[in-house]
Amino acid sequence: MSQASIPTYDPGEIEPRWQQRWDKDGLYNSDIDTSKPKHYALTMLPYPSGDLHIGHWYAMTPADARARFMRMRGFNVLFPMGFDAFGLPAENAAIKKNIHPKTWTYANIERMRLQLKSMGGMFDWRREAISADPKYYKWSQWFFTQLYKHGLAYRKHSPVDWCPNCNTTLAREQVWGDDRHCERCGTPVIKKDLNQWFFKITNYAEELLDFSTIDWPERVKTLQTNWIGKSSGASVTFRTEQGDPLEVFTTRPDTLWGVTFMVLAPEHPLVAKLTSATQKSQVDAYLAETIRQSDIQREAADKEKTGVFTGGYAINPVNGEKIPVWIADYVLMTYGTGAIMAVPAHDQRDFEFARKFNLPIRVVIQPAGEAVIDPDTMEAAVPAKGSMVNSGELTGTPENKAMEKIIAFLEAKKAGHATTNYRIRDWLISRQRYWGAPIPMVFCDKCGVVPVPDDQLPVLLPDDVEWKPTGESPLKLHPTWKKTTCPQCGGPAERETDTMDTFMCSSWYHLRYLSPNYDKGPFDPAEYNYWAPVDVYTGGIEHATMHLIYTRFFQKALRDMGIAKGPEPMLTLRNQGIVLGEDSEKMSKSRGNVVAPDDLVKAYGADSVRAYLMFFARWDLGAPWNKTGIDGTVRWLRRVWTIMQEPSAGKSPSVEAEKNLRRRLHQTLRSVTRDFENFEFNTIVSGLMELLNDMQKFRQENPGPSKAWDEAVDVYLRMLAPVAPHISEEIWSRLGKPYSIHTQKWPTVDEQAAADETITLVIQVNGKVRDRLIMPVNVSEADAKAAALANEAVQRALDGRQPKQVIYVPGRLVNVVG
Repeated sequence: MSQASIPTYDPGEIEPRWQQRWDKDGLYNSDIDTSKPKHYALTMLPYPSGDLHIGHWYAMTPADARARFMRMRGFNVLFPMGFDAFGLPAENAAIKKNIHPKTWTYANIERMRLQLKSMGGMFDWRREAISADPKYYKWSQWFFTQLYKHGLAYRKHSPVDWCPNCNTTLAREQVWGDDRHCERCGTPVIKKDLNQWFFKITNYAEELLDFSTIDWPERVKTLQTNWIGKSSGASVTFRTEQGDPLEVFTTRPDTLWGVTFMVLAPEHPLVAKLTSATQKSQVDAYLAETIRQSDIQREAADKEKTGVFTGGYAINPVNGEKIPVWIADYVLMTYGTGAIMAVPAHDQRDFEFARKFNLPIRVVIQPAGEAVIDPDTMEAAVPAKGSMVNSGELTGTPENKAMEKIIAFLEAKKAGHATTNYRIRDWLISRQRYWGAPIPMVFCDKCGVVPVPDDQLPVLLPDDVEWKPTGESPLKLHPTWKKTTCPQCGGPAERETDTMDTFMCSSWYHLRYLSPNYDKGPFDPAEYNYWAPVDVYTGGIEHATMHLIYTRFFQKALRDMGIAKGPEPMLTLRNQGIVLGEDSEKMSKSRGNVVAPDDLVKAYGADSVRAYLMFFARWDLGAPWNKTGIDGTVRWLRRVWTIMQEPSAGKSPSVEAEKNLRRRLHQTLRSVTRDFENFEFNTIVSGLMELLNDMQKFRQENPGPSKAWDEAVDVYLRMLAPVAPHISEEIWSRLGKPYSIHTQKWPTVDEQAAADETITLVIQVNGKVRDRLIMPVNVSEADAKAAALANEAVQRALDGRQPKQVIYVPGRLVNVVG
């Protein structure tokens, strides 16, 4: 083939043709094969909002490339795809556009499926799972009933965050910002008392802090650790004057003798009982004012302290003192017990409160080596570092013994005990929406709350629903759907009209991929035993305290119920950064800075878009989009197209030239292999670009037949295949090589060929760099030192002096001490 006969590179023709061939041949089908090690690679599934954006491609393309790499490394790779299809956007579309959520969702899925296929991913589409399909949410409901039967799902009346625009409750993780707005629509949330369903994620708080069996980013582990919020201390029981126990959690029980007042959350159940007749009007007014504030506003450090005395008192268990009980908005029912013991001498917030309301301050910890603290002249709280003072029989206890002694003291008095508190709260999963998996519970006047039996699942969503502009759930308003019979007594009953948080569906989707059509359980045990757990999971860090913590809880619960095995669902996690708009702002339709991948594919081809997304930024960091940057990637692939197909004609290379080419080839192979293993995708592409320059120069100087050239073309195309699957497959085929390049083995580094023949030695005099010398890689110490001493720059620096010492660091430097 002459260079003139090489056809023009036409991705618009090449890419669809190979995609159809791969699909027809089932090239990416993943079946159980015990002769190979398995590798379950998973990228977070998209929500079918209508179109893929460039952020989807940025997340999925490198994940696809790495899955391809692992396949070529000899692993049996599973790389599935599906759609997280329930949720508010579909319901909002139904209200605004008068279209059924199912119609809207499945039309979007069809479009996005075609877009995903256009990127040339190695997804096994036989395993597609859609959370809105009854065959999927049947098992979401089944999991719910299992959690209920094992005491991990419960219903209670409680204050919850409510979005008045979406007309639904929100989990704590779905309320964002200092102004506490709905993550979906931005509306400020309010508090509302409702009967709600919860999962007992708090039962697993301690285990969720154990990351010892997983390779997850430190940032994710830190976010989850802080969200779980473990605190060690003591549970201490005060008593009200009426004799009611008033429990507090404190991390500093050694300061109990410094308690001069107590503060309850305004919502605390004992407030009404403690409030005296003379204080009732003030307490009621304060309660009405507090309920309008968000938790963030209430806890703000710079917020002016407010509060009201209830008129009631509690008894301090360590000294019998009568302690006034106040209410204040900075104490929350959602943390600890909703009650605190105030030690104003050693807590700044308590100090400010005490000064404002003229309450006593008592020092009970004295810092070593400092003057005795006078509470009357204190201008701020003193950190509780030092020995106990003014603390009855424990006065003089040093800091390192204080916790042990006070815990023993409390236990002896039966007034408290060591305990651990967690910030995390049980997972609120009830949503007052239509487009979600119905919660499979019924309410019977005779039998109470009853789970729907397995053989009656799924509880199907009705299709004939009416949408109200108010956004109220059509399930509540449907004339017949909620009417049913009790599974236990056969009498009349009503269905639960709440649906599940969509994070419930996504907590186990990785299991449904294993056998999406299996009808005897949520997954086929044979598939599970082979593929689980997920080996590599990729996606956004924004899910650290939502999906990523929920799915860990789910796995641990399934393990304890005997449904799954092992403590973790995903062994390795890697997060990608964000592609910003060219204006360096987050992409959004309102800003007009959204980049549509379809347009790019049409203009440049999928391979160019894939390669550019891997090249233009560090994958874990992301960067602003640069529309002109892709031109360089396009030129590179066009050069690949031409150079790899150039025929041999003319002078053959020298042995030395072939040796140099093989060195660069295998050095690149070594670095590309390492970079794939480490998710460093931008350097993979840059390494291939640099190698192509070397290959082109070699070919220009040595156009004749060459074994080293043939090897370079073969290895280069294999390295390129995960990045640009279509062009590599086409060139591979045109060169007469066996179909398919994607089933070939990853090449092995020839370390001998990759070894450098020379090294660069840094030459120093008294630690200051004077020169650099190119020396043989196996240079001896004596020769290195001799070459350094003979160096002209060294001689000038020594200025006739004899060196006192010559230090040689093998392969790196020679330092002459003069």
